[in-house]
Amino acid sequence: MPPGDGKGRLFLVPAPLDFGFKESSALQEQLPQATLQTAAHISHWICENAKSLRAYLARVNTVHALGTPVQALQITELPREVHKKGDHLGNFDASPLLAAACAGHDMGLVSEAGMPAIADPGSSVVRAAHRLGLEVIALVGPVSLMLALAASGLNGQSFAFVGYLPSDQAGRAQRLRELEGLARKTGQTQLFIETPYRNTALLQTLLQTLAPTTRLAVSSGLTTPQARTISSTVAHWRAQQGGLDNHTPAVFGIGP
Repeated sequence: MPPGDGKGRLFLVPAPLDFGFKESSALQEQLPQATLQTAAHISHWICENAKSLRAYLARVNTVHALGTPVQALQITELPREVHKKGDHLGNFDASPLLAAACAGHDMGLVSEAGMPAIADPGSSVVRAAHRLGLEVIALVGPVSLMLALAASGLNGQSFAFVGYLPSDQAGRAQRLRELEGLARKTGQTQLFIETPYRNTALLQTLLQTLAPTTRLAVSSGLTTPQARTISSTVAHWRAQQGGLDNHTPAVFGIGP
């Protein structure tokens, strides 16, 4: 039920990490029952892609019956500019998207995979919710960055997520040298991601650029049957000639 002030709440609803995979895992293996139950009763949504959201909620419906049929859900997509440039710098006012919550309806914010507003758009919606006096509730579910960090053996007491690296090889190599220097100086783990079709190119640059003793961890396909994490020195990576495909989402981490 909405709080006593008559306003609805904003729920941050995690999505499974198997988005785009040919085979989907059972939702109960990735998300707790309480999260699925809450998602099933939300009728107003903000998302990246309405088609993906409907597909996700159709899966939820197999576990917990939706309170509102998929076809009748009120869905608002974040603008494409938010996808391209991000919304973490305060350059987009999401307040109009929360009109339903201000009118008393609970709303859900969801991304394509994982936790919204973490390595994905959505922070502008959360900021607007706080500004409007709405209660913000983050539900429990998979966060790829945290799963990768926990499985890496890298420093989990001090870490930074730096997003995407430059797409050109020279810029990417320069940025990696900066991050490696920071990791060595401070001991802080540096986490980053890449569009899957550039996985191989990024891995090659990592192995060509980083010092042999630097530790490199790569987690791919997290929470799926294909999940794996490899964490070793760059020298060992080179000796093993470790590979990485160009279609599985991955999280990369480096540390001393």
